[in-house]
Amino acid sequence: MTGSSSEYLALGAEFPTATREQWLNLVDEVLSGASFESRLVTTTCDGLRIEPLYPRKPHAAPLVGRRGAAPWGIVQRLDHPQAAAANAEAVDDLANGATGLVLELSGAIGSYGYGFEVGREDIGAALEGIGAAPGTSLDLDLGPASNVAVREIAGLIERRGGAADANIRFGLDPVGAAAVAGGSERAWAELSRDFSGLITGLAARGFRGPFATADARVVHNAGGSEAQEIAYAVAVGIEYLRALTAAGVGLDAARSMIYFRLSADSDQFLTLAKFRAIRKLWARVEQACGLAAAPAFVAAETAWRMMSKRDPHVNILRSTIAVASAAWGGADAITVLPFTMARGLPDRFARRIARNTQLVLIEESGLARVADPAAGSGGMEDLTDQLSRAAWLRVQQIEKAGGAWAALQQGDFQRDVAAVREQRRNAVALRKHLITGTSDFANVEEQPVSTLDIVPSWPSLRPLRFPCEPLAPIRLAEPFEALRDASDQMLASSGARPKVFLANLGKLSDFGARATFASNLFEAGGIEASGNDGFAGCEEVIAAFKRSGASLACLCSSDQIYARDGVASARALREAGAKVWLAGTADSLAPALEGAGVSRFIFAGCDVLAALQAAHALLVT
Repeated sequence: MTGSSSEYLALGAEFPTATREQWLNLVDEVLSGASFESRLVTTTCDGLRIEPLYPRKPHAAPLVGRRGAAPWGIVQRLDHPQAAAANAEAVDDLANGATGLVLELSGAIGSYGYGFEVGREDIGAALEGIGAAPGTSLDLDLGPASNVAVREIAGLIERRGGAADANIRFGLDPVGAAAVAGGSERAWAELSRDFSGLITGLAARGFRGPFATADARVVHNAGGSEAQEIAYAVAVGIEYLRALTAAGVGLDAARSMIYFRLSADSDQFLTLAKFRAIRKLWARVEQACGLAAAPAFVAAETAWRMMSKRDPHVNILRSTIAVASAAWGGADAITVLPFTMARGLPDRFARRIARNTQLVLIEESGLARVADPAAGSGGMEDLTDQLSRAAWLRVQQIEKAGGAWAALQQGDFQRDVAAVREQRRNAVALRKHLITGTSDFANVEEQPVSTLDIVPSWPSLRPLRFPCEPLAPIRLAEPFEALRDASDQMLASSGARPKVFLANLGKLSDFGARATFASNLFEAGGIEASGNDGFAGCEEVIAAFKRSGASLACLCSSDQIYARDGVASARALREAGAKVWLAGTADSLAPALEGAGVSRFIFAGCDVLAALQAAHALLVT
């Protein structure tokens, strides 16, 4: 900037303005005839198109959400099923940077096998000294006994200092409870009256709320898409607006009683766009109600489905991306699942890492200092708009079905989620969606991590008077983890893991790339891949195979070596008793190789999970 405040120096002003056509011409040269669409354009599970390059949108207005320069709430889980232990962890968290707690009850959407069982543990003891402390928020993640728990906690807070000063989000969510449990014992007309009566009663006693949550984690946990997650949250919010206004609550007061919970995962751009889009869609609902838009409270939790049991330290990296994305998207409060969560109830060290992930991003990286930093970014504005439109269409579909409760009862929504879940599982199996440390770069010799000696208790589904298809939580890494578990069991019982012999033909330059690929693939299933420096001929290969003690051999080399020695090597290995696989496609040579004994080809883009399951069928006893 020079002389006056309105005079700016443009960066690179001495260069001529480049056009998109010029850029596309350069891209065509680099692609050398390859498809621009297949190489550079990504399509999401919702069919949203993500381009490689966008122009900026200089006049885009920032979305109003969390105030700029105000940090989001750092919320820690209160999920130990024993009250005294839970309280000790909570006190430690609050003394070391956390600003809020989420109380997990057994069977809640985010309990993941842990949490309190109302009536079996004293919630008051768990909240001793912290439940109504000024400046400390308390969020309730409620299970089947939600009304009993809310009444107990409300009474506890009143006895300890009064409702008006309590910073508590009550988390009432009867639709979410039915979605995860597979239905309800009561019809929606009865449930909604009870729900509204409980909220109006709490408000009359002086509690500020918010009271009801539209918790879309249940959709994300079940493998749903971003548009499905947002649409569900908005539709449930509308359902609760209707229930509250039917009970005599004014629209303005009713919308202030509702807040949202979303999952944040390691897809940085989609997560950021999702948190922006929910605000745009809820503002559209407010507009339709004749209300001026007011920022809703939006809470985030790092995603359960992205967590892995294997190489769990990678979860720290995933969670860091998720927190940053939710923060940039304007989340008001964020909870990080500790990195060992998929292995067991996290200990204090894992809880500290979860807490410090957020503290570092706030205090050292300054992520909270800018309100809506994505505003004006061509890519993010476009993705937010596409996601908003896709989600709004789904909201309209849910409304045509009669609202969120009716849509769940009819089951079409769950079937749509199931279709996306299968897309995701297929992408994991093909390694189009890589899970570092699990499906890719696995370490069969990884060391165990510490967790608390508490056995998880997942609620079992039971027949209900008003059933619906449940939205059950998954983790995308589970199929690969099952193979690793089988390998561990074989090691424990026999003293050795399943093993594959890599029949590397020729020099390192011939086999190196495919041997590395094959080793990485087999180790993702817990199968040890023996390395070697390569073999000049069949006799050396067969001698080394017999010394290895393996029953499965995988040929690894270049197409040129396969053309020269592949058939003879495969035949010799088969005659030596090996089950023979080959790294690569071999193209026109494949029939001859199959005739010589090659029973499977592994290559980039193959169904890795199916290949590993087939290998286990051969090797694991």
